[in-house]
Amino acid sequence: MKTLMTLLTGAALAGSLASAQADEIEVGGKNFTEQQILASMTSQYLDALDYDVNKRSGMGSAVLRQAQENGQIDLYWEYTGTSLITYNKITEKLSPDETYQRVKELDAEKGLVWLEPSDANNTYALTMRADDAKSRDIETISDLADTINGGEALTFASNAEFYARDDGLRPLQKTYDFEFGRSNIKRMDFGLTLPSLRDEQVDVSIAYSTDGRIPAYDLVTLEDDKQFFPSYALTPVVRQETLDEHPDLADQMNKLSALLDDDVMASLNAKVDVDRTSIERVAENFLKEHDLL
Repeated sequence: MKTLMTLLTGAALAGSLASAQADEIEVGGKNFTEQQILASMTSQYLDALDYDVNKRSGMGSAVLRQAQENGQIDLYWEYTGTSLITYNKITEKLSPDETYQRVKELDAEKGLVWLEPSDANNTYALTMRADDAKSRDIETISDLADTINGGEALTFASNAEFYARDDGLRPLQKTYDFEFGRSNIKRMDFGLTLPSLRDEQVDVSIAYSTDGRIPAYDLVTLEDDKQFFPSYALTPVVRQETLDEHPDLADQMNKLSALLDDDVMASLNAKVDVDRTSIERVAENFLKEHDLL
């Protein structure tokens, strides 16, 4: 009898917890700095708007996406290129607008709504030291190609993945019609590429475009003038059922999305990764700066 009562009590408690959680907005986030900042920012912002928020950050990308499809996560920030290529297996070359529209349509079939994209595009980028790029008159990847084709040997820092990817270094060089040359490519861990550029061990480096170390190290991103790299526009994605329950949520999240671009995200990332300010404080300060707290 005691065992039966324990089981019944446990079942009742579980039902109570499930009911309570049903009224919460579950905010998710991936396991790197930018995503953790966004999860904290979103949670604090929605909490100030009197939502009952539960934050679950630090998740792997595939796990997080599956959790949202299963209804365990209501809202998180995703990248258009990740949904297009990784989740929906689309490999054709699309413009940023086409990428957004395609994932919006495909994910709607799964009950997921892509809200307004921010101007932050966390894609691959080629970077140089600002003073060096200026002295060589290099602003775009085409300028870089012209410089190398003109006879200058520039060294390039690449991680093993970008070096070998089907959409990595080789097709990039083919698109822009140049080659660094095998002896000028220095392969290393991704975390070492930008420090090696800063320390003048290489001339060009692969990077993520919103990496906070780019402005902190006085580096510049070369314009991808032939749009080789896929668009990874940072966008809030929410379950349709959640929007049905909270119809104001779309406008509220769009307001936050409109504040974000590459420079903003790079600055926020740098505050954490370079200045060592806590993620929660960085998110809080940003919201207060924009009168959202």
